[in-house]
Amino acid sequence: MAIRLSASSSSATLFAPSSFSHETETIPGRKLFGTWACQNNSKFHQNKHFELKASNVQPLKAVSLQAGAPASSPVAERVEKPTQEEYIPFLETDPEESTLSIVVVGASGDLARRKIFPALFALFIEDRLPENFTIFGYGRSIMTDEELRNIISKTLTCRVDKRENCDEKMDAFLKKCFYSSGQYSSEEHFLELDNKLKEKEAGRLSNRLFYLAIPPNMFVDVARCAQRRASSENGWIRVIVEKPFGRDTESSRELTRGLKQYLSEDQIFRIDHHMGEELVENLLVLRFSNLVFEPLWSRNYIRNVQFIFSEDFGTHGQGRYFDNYGIIRDIMQNHLLQIIALFSMDTPVSLDAEDIRNEKVKVLRSMKPVQLEDVVVGQYKGDCDGIRCYPGYTDDMTVSNNSLTPTFAAATLFINNARWEGVPFLMIAGKALHSKRAEIRVQFRHVPGNLYNRNFGTDLDQAGNELVIRIEPDEAIYLKINNKVPGLGMRLDRSDLNLLYKARYPREVPDAYERLLIDAIEGERRLFIRSDELDAAWAVFTPLLKELEEKKVAPELYTYGSGGPVGVHYLAAKHNVRWGDFGYED
Repeated sequence: MAIRLSASSSSATLFAPSSFSHETETIPGRKLFGTWACQNNSKFHQNKHFELKASNVQPLKAVSLQAGAPASSPVAERVEKPTQEEYIPFLETDPEESTLSIVVVGASGDLARRKIFPALFALFIEDRLPENFTIFGYGRSIMTDEELRNIISKTLTCRVDKRENCDEKMDAFLKKCFYSSGQYSSEEHFLELDNKLKEKEAGRLSNRLFYLAIPPNMFVDVARCAQRRASSENGWIRVIVEKPFGRDTESSRELTRGLKQYLSEDQIFRIDHHMGEELVENLLVLRFSNLVFEPLWSRNYIRNVQFIFSEDFGTHGQGRYFDNYGIIRDIMQNHLLQIIALFSMDTPVSLDAEDIRNEKVKVLRSMKPVQLEDVVVGQYKGDCDGIRCYPGYTDDMTVSNNSLTPTFAAATLFINNARWEGVPFLMIAGKALHSKRAEIRVQFRHVPGNLYNRNFGTDLDQAGNELVIRIEPDEAIYLKINNKVPGLGMRLDRSDLNLLYKARYPREVPDAYERLLIDAIEGERRLFIRSDELDAAWAVFTPLLKELEEKKVAPELYTYGSGGPVGVHYLAAKHNVRWGDFGYED
């Protein structure tokens, strides 16, 4: 049940129905602090409405999160004095009296420098961050605030349409950035961070967002330290964790259990940055707001669907990380499977995050585990084109010469439900291929008794309609149709009805991290992965991964810059899909 908080421009009053129930999760000696989410269309301090969900509200009898806080503390007193109408005084606050603290853990790392800080700067320029905010970098490296700002400044850029006064905006943003050094497992160091945060928050209602840009084996330690020593006393705390979420079903469950010792499910935001891509967001709009598509979205009209993710470069110095995971864990099990779930799920009850995620879980649980006979794995080898030479995967000094880790995989999976029974979903993911692309290709069935078959000859596939949703490069949605060529006689051609985003919407498209960060700040969970969703996704691939490793299946070699291993032709033919249909003819 939701509680609505209506706010005037200067004050707010909270009313709770008598039937309001609280959901809490207990940690030995304390209770978890929930969250309260702001729904806004612009800056936080311009909001007029706030919505509180029962699972996100501080229990009326809960103690402060801050370790060692006395029961008589002001926070505890405010919480423990509800009236019979369940009035909660500490949430009565002007938005301008609240502050947001963003802590980037692993601040000196490549991800933080290249993606997170630039995304936060872009949100700052777009006025999407609240008026009172502070950004703290936290890491093991010892540096000053100025040294962090110098590192950050080298990766900040203003969009083409926001370049006026760019230097001034950059200076204003950097003045909001600070640094605190410490170990990831040290509660003492996180207590020092907490003191620095409190100094900047200056007694306001404080909301804190922790972004863990660190390896997964450090997630639980940081969650423990943040929750025990650097948690907000009177606002929400949320923690963003980056994929990979384990290596298989069991390790993923172990990681989830570890995080849930210190955080509730609502406080954990599992991020796959590809889910923030513009065309992935547009997928639901395309399906559920256009009558022309949804009635066709089933086995009755769709012959097969392909999900293609190819990169034209190799592991680029990340061999040690990649060799531990491989292309199936890195791309297929999370990114591509998440897109398949959005593509194939039934219509949700509403656009609420839980309704959408419920439908994704249902379709993931309907998927058969991928079989080894429906999979082709490959590994790129070096090549010279006369101008320069490209190293093979095992040429990387951090990779074993005998490594069997696949850098390419093609797999076919099936969904056992009434909508999709018998339709092959083909996934292709690979590195060091001849092009960089990410797209969904929907091939429709042939027209029964087509009057124009003789005009196409024996190649009936050329007469089939195809919908292509291209995520990169050059975001586009286009539909391949058949039409008559102008002139005398009857000659047919295949043309595209094309929505090219850069032509229709010339403004720069926001980076995926910008969308996901603002969603986490606002408490919007649609694009983040829930624990049961993660469990269902691993169930699809874990048996295959174990079989590949136990049988030591050798990947088929393919040349750097080629179209991938030859075996993918046979996999396509097995399911009546031509190799050219994977889009390489476009």
